[in-house]
Amino acid sequence: MPQHVSTLQLIGAAALTVAGVVWAVVVTRLLRRARVEAAGRYAAATLAALPPQRQAGPARESVELTSAERDAFAGLVRLLRDR
Repeated sequence: MPQHVSTLQLIGAAALTVAGVVWAVVVTRLLRRARVEAAGRYAAATLAALPPQRQAGPARESVELTSAERDAFAGLVRLLRDR
């Protein structure tokens, strides 16, 4: 025990430390409980103004190219590959 610190000061510091730890534990538990309750409350609520979301993406689209378009595309690919 340091000589320049009185016993009352040491007891006060220990009490403040214990009070701080207890306060931190209580606040943490309250915040966790509030977060769990809020998550349950918001998970059940749906927004009626928004349409339901699709579970799958849009269908793939494809376009048949004419032989001239295929040749032009092949030429473009060769031109870009040679650069």
